[in-house]
Amino acid sequence: MSTTPRLTALDALHRSLGATMTDFAGWDMPLRYASERDEHNAVRTRAGLFDLSHMGEITVTGPGAVALLNHALVGNIGTVSVGRARYTMICAEDGGILDDLIVYRLQEEEYMVVANAGNAQLVLDTITERAAGFDAEVRDDRDAYALLAVQGPESAAILASVTDADLDGLKYYAGLPGTVAGVPALIARTGYTGEDGFELFVAPAQAEELWKALTGAGASRGLIPCGLSCRDTLRLEAGMPLYGHELTTSLTPFDAGLGRIVKFEKEGDFVGRKALEAAAERAETAPPRKLVGLVAEGRRVPRAGFQVVADGQVVGEVTSGAPSPTLGKPIAMAYVDAAHAAPGTTGVAVDIRGTHEPYEVVALPFYKRQK
Repeated sequence: MSTTPRLTALDALHRSLGATMTDFAGWDMPLRYASERDEHNAVRTRAGLFDLSHMGEITVTGPGAVALLNHALVGNIGTVSVGRARYTMICAEDGGILDDLIVYRLQEEEYMVVANAGNAQLVLDTITERAAGFDAEVRDDRDAYALLAVQGPESAAILASVTDADLDGLKYYAGLPGTVAGVPALIARTGYTGEDGFELFVAPAQAEELWKALTGAGASRGLIPCGLSCRDTLRLEAGMPLYGHELTTSLTPFDAGLGRIVKFEKEGDFVGRKALEAAAERAETAPPRKLVGLVAEGRRVPRAGFQVVADGQVVGEVTSGAPSPTLGKPIAMAYVDAAHAAPGTTGVAVDIRGTHEPYEVVALPFYKRQK
């Protein structure tokens, strides 16, 4: 297999804007354009424009599409209305999380599954394998879409200036076909920043045209291009899990505190059901480590894999950590023993290269936008 990173349709544009590029999940992606703190703050206070074309789109169609997805995924896809979307997961037979997903119901018998870039091939292969015996077609549509995101409190006003789609009527986790600056798009009210925002699925050949139109429309409202670095600090502040950090094959949705997305009541069997029923029972009788927020008392930044300690004992592990531009302090998400998971628990520290730095345990998310 080639080790050369894939390029999005916007690669040349990113380079013309002076972006610092990085290899991310096999793609060459913009890490930042100038200051990641400025980009982060722009999304929190105004708006940011992202290229997310590395995400993996998989289309499932046919009379048996919903039955296949209910079998392959842990959520109840049968209750998703046309034009709506749902956050769900695909698990292994042992209940381990293979990826977290968003499923859009585009038409009565057409669904789009959006997987994380690093897991897209695995998700495609797994759904295809699980499709045996179902009257449904699974199609790799990763090359059919570029994905742009406008995120932040000014995003609705910016988008409204270049589309006649009914944005006011577009609910969170919903999508509708429309035209944005003359470009046909699936307009979805979704995002990964903790802010109001939209994700626009378009043909790759029209991605640059749309990017430039959005840049022009957003100039007076403070819109700036944003890279993956601030996307990570934004999602961390919002308490949103990242696959490979808060979610892994060694964890079930119940271990991750997301057992609510597993729908045992749906019709038919689904892959991982027995293991997940056992995991749900374990979570009731012997709570697993809990995902919590940690806020530093000092200035040192924790990183994934660092140990959480209390009374000289290891009680957990950091999954994600970074300086928080919004809080002005280092923050982290970590799985910790239930005895140390309550907000306000004292005596908790993170082992940062041999020094036990004090941290306050807080409830997630760290940041919640004002409605």
